[in-house]
Amino acid sequence: MVFSSLLFLFRFLPAVLLAYYILPKCCRNLVLFLSSLFFYAWGEPVYIVLILFSTIVDYCMGQIVGHCRETGQENGAKAAVLTSAAVNLALLGFFKYGDFFLQIFHRLTGLAVPELNLALPIGISFYTFQTMSYTIDVYRGDAKVQKNLITFGAYVSLFPQLIAGPIIRFKDVAEQLDSRKENDSLFCQGMIRFMAGLGKKVLIANQVGVLWKEISAMGINNLTTATAWLGILAFTLQIYFDFSGYSDMAIGLGAMFGFSFPENFNYPYESKSITEFWRRWHISLGTWFREYVYIPLGGNRKGRGRQIINLSIVWLLTGLWHGAYMNFVLWGIYYGVLLIIEKMLWEPVLKKIPSALQHAYTMLFVMFGWALFSWQDMADSAGYFKTMFFCGGAGVVDQQTMYLLSSNVLLLLAAIIGSLSVLKRIAEKHFFPEETVRRDVAGIFFIVVMFIACVAMLVNSSYNPFLYFRF
Repeated sequence: MVFSSLLFLFRFLPAVLLAYYILPKCCRNLVLFLSSLFFYAWGEPVYIVLILFSTIVDYCMGQIVGHCRETGQENGAKAAVLTSAAVNLALLGFFKYGDFFLQIFHRLTGLAVPELNLALPIGISFYTFQTMSYTIDVYRGDAKVQKNLITFGAYVSLFPQLIAGPIIRFKDVAEQLDSRKENDSLFCQGMIRFMAGLGKKVLIANQVGVLWKEISAMGINNLTTATAWLGILAFTLQIYFDFSGYSDMAIGLGAMFGFSFPENFNYPYESKSITEFWRRWHISLGTWFREYVYIPLGGNRKGRGRQIINLSIVWLLTGLWHGAYMNFVLWGIYYGVLLIIEKMLWEPVLKKIPSALQHAYTMLFVMFGWALFSWQDMADSAGYFKTMFFCGGAGVVDQQTMYLLSSNVLLLLAAIIGSLSVLKRIAEKHFFPEETVRRDVAGIFFIVVMFIACVAMLVNSSYNPFLYFRF
């Protein structure tokens, strides 16, 4: 079940909201826990056992860490944290990377080993990081032990952000789990945010996704250079509106239930460096790796040589986190190399060139990154890059290219403008500079119009993928 589905919009969400607000406050975490398990089971019922196992293991390890810290048993606390990390990473490694490592073993040794061919549990990369953050935060003293198993279960399985984030660290919502305060204003803000995300997903991401799907299905040898660039522009826009739209919906849903989730995107395509891009894109993932991997490794405090090693480790893990395919690993290495070069050599020069060139440089390398990210078959990826740079393919431009461009130019322009903050700044400065009745009325009008438009589009369209659904 995904948020941008009629089933979710007309059945699941209304039923959960009704139960949540009708029942006493003491039951609200139970409602979230049970409804989240149902939401998860809708896709793959068998993996309910997995998420419950992960929940119980980390709940117990958290209790042990808390007890050991109170009684001064430092070694016991460390052992519990390491046990939690080992169990979580073992589950993630087995289900997500089992076949990947078996394939590598086969290539290195020539021995034929049967692959597992296991279906990837939905959202395992996200809730694994969340459960690990719990025991680490308790060990560090950044959060108190959660005594209530139902409340902890609601945190792990919370359906608004279960399948694709943002990654919620336990210390960010520890107090909200026990004492959040729902109100009309927060609920309305959540509805507006949810509808904005739904519009991003249904009205833009799905539409530019159709263009990318058509181009990627044409075959590498049939693409012209111009078509290849048009395709990667479409994918660049699709993945932003798809993922940021989901994050907006998750943050909006969280607000409707009284939570305040951290932002996950901040107009990344306005960035003027690769470093800035990764401070604006998938913010929760970058924050998690920084706090739980990069800084514990030493960060930039132990000299440049160690900083390069630490960055390399983080970006290798970042690429691998996205999926058990070589293109994701190379994508992580690609960004690791870019960031190392930028931080060590290029940054002083970059600051001196015009702002427009900084932005052009950033977006060019971001699009190269998406070209690598988008093809799991490395032969197709190499062929696509060759076509982008006038090597191979079916020439520079043809009638098909012009047809695709003319048919989608308005959509692409709207998507490009929508990926920037210009419309938001204009609205806040000239139309809604402060909280007024006019802003409230505009918000209600926005919710109604966006809902009708999205529902109409969903009824008439069968193309509704979600790119991060199984990451």
